[in-house]
Amino acid sequence: MPQKSTTWKLAVACATLAATVVIGISATGNVQAKSDKDLFVIKTWTRKDCSVTPWTVADKLGFLAQEGLKFEYTGETQPALQIPSILRGNNDVGAFHPNTIAVAKAGGAKVTAVAQCGLEPTDPKVPEKLRHMFWYVNQQRHPEVKRFSDLKKIPGKIKIATITRNICADFETNLLADRYGVPRDKFEWVTMPDVQAIQALKQGLVDVSEVHPPFYKGMQDAGARKIADTSETGLGASAGLTYHIFRDEFIRQHPREVAAFTRALARAQRWANENPLKAQKLTEEAIGVPVTGNHYYSEVTRIDEKLAVPWIRDLENNHVIPKGKVTTANLVTHDIERINLQVIGERANKR
Repeated sequence: MPQKSTTWKLAVACATLAATVVIGISATGNVQAKSDKDLFVIKTWTRKDCSVTPWTVADKLGFLAQEGLKFEYTGETQPALQIPSILRGNNDVGAFHPNTIAVAKAGGAKVTAVAQCGLEPTDPKVPEKLRHMFWYVNQQRHPEVKRFSDLKKIPGKIKIATITRNICADFETNLLADRYGVPRDKFEWVTMPDVQAIQALKQGLVDVSEVHPPFYKGMQDAGARKIADTSETGLGASAGLTYHIFRDEFIRQHPREVAAFTRALARAQRWANENPLKAQKLTEEAIGVPVTGNHYYSEVTRIDEKLAVPWIRDLENNHVIPKGKVTTANLVTHDIERINLQVIGERANKR
């Protein structure tokens, strides 16, 4: 009997693994699109930054429509107001780094991650320009700073740009500071979007600017010196980790539509990885400024919980959230993955 039980468990595990892999593969398959009037509406804000790529690809290339969905764009929303807008129902979905979500959940926000969006590329064949962030200094203002560790040479506070707090910028800057012996309390954070950070650095309004791929060339053209990138954080794929989140009530009321969203976005993210120049063009059209790069994305609908561990640990270690209040298990849900397994089976039976 024990041998039979072990064999049965192994068979189930293998079948589950195979089905999970199929979800990643089937995310590239074609599905018959519905007419526009029959599409389920998902509300999200209008993006004018580097995060727009998978959203505009999913929309413009019809991946959403093929899953029975369409976006309703609600206008631009400031970063600090994005999660509150989801909680109020003004928007349904957004993508955030784990620390942003964790701080919100620790404060009582009923939102949960349903799929991965961004990742740091770990394959050496993937171009360096797809790494999640680069750090720059004005080399005329700080000629002595040639690498991140040289920031110790700057006397007093170091003004550094960030889009908002509790995102990749401050988390990974602080990790680099710890690695290279730069005291965290030397940084004075100045809030601004990446597109403004280029000019702010050039004018000497900040000492350091970290920016995302669409703006790397702009920094180079402005004469800034690169002093680090996210590969130096030691986080691996986690360095670029973002999650798609919905409010919990929406997930409960519309689980199959949320699952359809994850399939459409997985297709869009894979397409963006495989077609970087075309994705770059769509991103440029969406944000209305020249774009010379993109982020790198997850290509599957399943969530690897362990990638969020360092983001949560840093918040706990620095007393931003109570220890144990938010875990990798309650940050995300795997219910949507199980629905996707069912959908894949249903579609296979119809063939």
